[in-house]
Amino acid sequence: MAGAGTAKEDLAGLKYDHSLELQYADQFAVDYYEGDYALITIEGGDQFLLVPEGKEAPEGLDEDITVIHQPLENIYLVATSTMDFFRALDGIGSISLSGTKADGWYIDEAKEALESGAVSFAGKYNAPDYELILSKKCDLALESTMIYHNPEVKEKLEEFGIPVLVEHSSYENHPLGRTEWVKLYGALLDKEEEAEAVFEEQAEKLNSIKDSENTGKTVAFFYINSMGSANVRKSNDYVSKMIELAGGNYIFNDLGTDEEGLSTMNMGMEDFYAGARDADYIIYNSTIDGELKSLDELLKKSELLKDFKAVKEGNVWCLTKSMFQETTCLGDVIMDIHRMLTEDDPDGLTYLYRLE
Repeated sequence: MAGAGTAKEDLAGLKYDHSLELQYADQFAVDYYEGDYALITIEGGDQFLLVPEGKEAPEGLDEDITVIHQPLENIYLVATSTMDFFRALDGIGSISLSGTKADGWYIDEAKEALESGAVSFAGKYNAPDYELILSKKCDLALESTMIYHNPEVKEKLEEFGIPVLVEHSSYENHPLGRTEWVKLYGALLDKEEEAEAVFEEQAEKLNSIKDSENTGKTVAFFYINSMGSANVRKSNDYVSKMIELAGGNYIFNDLGTDEEGLSTMNMGMEDFYAGARDADYIIYNSTIDGELKSLDELLKKSELLKDFKAVKEGNVWCLTKSMFQETTCLGDVIMDIHRMLTEDDPDGLTYLYRLE
């Protein structure tokens, strides 16, 4: 972790106390100092000092460390993956601005907050409404790594004195590393105990099946895009790893990453057919073009699918829309996949349903 070595020392007169314990996440660290100050370090070097309510930042603080004053009450949330952390921590009230409109949210509490006016749409990551953001006295902008494509936006927000924290949970190697980012938001909101409880609930789901034997069953995970190609996950993507943790084998186990670090790739249907027709299970990713209601709907997307083993054997499942915004649920998703692989007719699944 960049900067973590120096963080263990006293900081501008603040005495080091302890560090946040992390089980899976390696893209951030939080070091606590006496007086309830906390230093957040994001992989890559960005550092933020959380200053408790009623206190000031210490003199002599390194100019590369951005100061964030608590309590946070007017956050501009652009990174959609972070909203679920705020929901889980009962912290949506700390958000006053969103980079996503109401109809783009699958999280009910976020949708309701925008529809009621409690949260205002303040423009996408590349076109923020600076006037609105300033009028709301924004105290923190939470951006995804997409902001790196528009560095001038980050610079402009910082010129206005608004701290910009770029969310890196998607870079976590382990699926529960993503979920463990709830602890960072627990630190921001002064809700560390609540965050620990949210994470432990998901970790326990994984622990309950970690000693299970691999089923030997192969799983294809994909959707068919508007061009008629199959969009599949790379073999080291977190969805592929969730399949493995659940006791399955991702069918495309030889699709490495490329230089751009993309987690998915498009594949012509003939190549997809050759690679996935013998998969024991199909999980269709319905988060892109809407949830499917029947197997017939899926088969209309490509006639080739009717010859797939999983289609013939009735092992076609669909992923609900919400998973990619519900970052605190990944233990539940792994458990759903495990039950899909090990039970003849699992009922009560949260994120998967069988296509009939």
